[in-house]
Amino acid sequence: MLITKLEEILKDIFIKCGFAVDKVTVSKSSRPDLGDYQCNDIFRLSKKLGINPLEIGEKITNFQDEKINQTFQKIEFVKPGFLNLVLSDAFINENIKYLNNHERFGIEEENQTYVIDYGGANVAKPLHVGHMRTAIVGEAIKRIIAFRGNKIIGDIHMGDYGLQIGQVIYGLKNENITLEDINIQILNRLYPQISSLCKEDEIVKETCAEITKNLQDGNKEYQKYWQKIMEVSIADMQKLYNYLDVHFDLWYGESDSYPYLPIVEEMLESNHLLVQSEGALVVNVKTADDKKEIPPLLFKKSNGAYLYASTDLATIYQRWQDFKPNHILYVVDNRQEMHFEQVFRVSDKLNMLKYADLEFLGYGTVNGEDGKPYKTRNGDAPSLEDLFKQTKEIFIQKREENKDMPEEDLNKIVNAILKFADLSNSREKDYIFDLNKFSDVTGKTGPYILYTYLRLNKVLKELNISSDLTDNIYNEVDRELRLKILEVTSALESAYQERKPSYLADYLYNLCVCANQFYGANHIIGLEDKEKQNNWLYVLNLVNKIIKQLLNLLAIDIPSKM
Repeated sequence: MLITKLEEILKDIFIKCGFAVDKVTVSKSSRPDLGDYQCNDIFRLSKKLGINPLEIGEKITNFQDEKINQTFQKIEFVKPGFLNLVLSDAFINENIKYLNNHERFGIEEENQTYVIDYGGANVAKPLHVGHMRTAIVGEAIKRIIAFRGNKIIGDIHMGDYGLQIGQVIYGLKNENITLEDINIQILNRLYPQISSLCKEDEIVKETCAEITKNLQDGNKEYQKYWQKIMEVSIADMQKLYNYLDVHFDLWYGESDSYPYLPIVEEMLESNHLLVQSEGALVVNVKTADDKKEIPPLLFKKSNGAYLYASTDLATIYQRWQDFKPNHILYVVDNRQEMHFEQVFRVSDKLNMLKYADLEFLGYGTVNGEDGKPYKTRNGDAPSLEDLFKQTKEIFIQKREENKDMPEEDLNKIVNAILKFADLSNSREKDYIFDLNKFSDVTGKTGPYILYTYLRLNKVLKELNISSDLTDNIYNEVDRELRLKILEVTSALESAYQERKPSYLADYLYNLCVCANQFYGANHIIGLEDKEKQNNWLYVLNLVNKIIKQLLNLLAIDIPSKM
């Protein structure tokens, strides 16, 4: 990574100047007019050594050797203790070539095993806009982790054994609907209908709960209904997830954890962790240093029923046995943070996966312009299928020529609109959903990124790159673009370390802004200076290589035209 290289070079300079340092920190300059990068360590070092920062700064700026001359065009000391660093053209181009010639743009390869839990949809219910975020964010995080050479296993972990199943089975039996007649339209109608009825009728509510309990206990009749509901629901889910280019390695649900529940319960008992509380079994997870109240984990209800916490612990055990993962990641709603805090603490107590290896990656809500969760005019969260159609219609209305696009290209653009809008926002934040804005070809949008790639690709197809990059940089916008290219490894590293695809979306947008400014300021086609033309084509080719790779990590495909 470029910053790491600069820190190593600068540390060597400090040591050669007689200042023993363990580490030197370099960051992107907050004042690009004064330098490309900066180091703020001199003031801290002067306090540690009892030396005037001006004396340290003068020694550093006056020191000369071949490595400094190759790396920096200028090193400037600024009171009270800052170094402004201006990179040399040769160093910039050396690193441009390094990025172009190295797989993963120089990112180090790892070899760990991850399981990522995302999707989390309940069967027998239609996927709506609220399910979009976990799918989009989870898929991007999965690809970012795999990009480093890790093995990552994606699990949808469906809600397939909860109360909604009992409610749907009740509705099917109440209407005498046979197994052969069950379809997705019937399921989509029955769930909200019976769910509302349960709020009004206590007897129906108790009956649905009883059906759910009997299903979990192995009732054969209910198992047949459950299997048919699963078959119909999964087929519908797969169609919608395939449209989003979201692909799960495992289509497991809560039901898959049930064989492991007795094992986990025995582990809890043998470790003396289960405590009776009003007839239920709980696990105390509070610690002395907690700054807020952490309630006990409810493992088993007084009627013998297991809960989400129970099945999530059993699922950790299952994954621990089957895959021996180094990490398990959960891409789930922010509101589930306390639930997973409890589950992670119990896993740690049982010596399954340690607390540090279980990651809660919460995400915020998709809101309408009123700041509330996004709804249709009817007051419902729009189904994903309706949302895809609506997005396509809005994009087609933007320009007359859009309606003549191939369907495959339109579908890719719909994906880009929805995904880039979501991933541009830090995953833990809520964001305002504005389809009209997100579908523009200008501004921070998916279509703008696609348009930039296709614009540059057209030039690259017309002209061939005939030789390697030289050390020349020809003007300021040229230099700005090359410096922006060098930030790609930092964006990739931040996205990986913090599990935030928004770093890639932000970087992509800023890279495209620089690329369009460069293209507008420099005439490449018909340029008589072939060395200059080739240098610029080399740079633009790397820009498009980066755009294409990062879009792939965000699960965004590039259309043939726009």
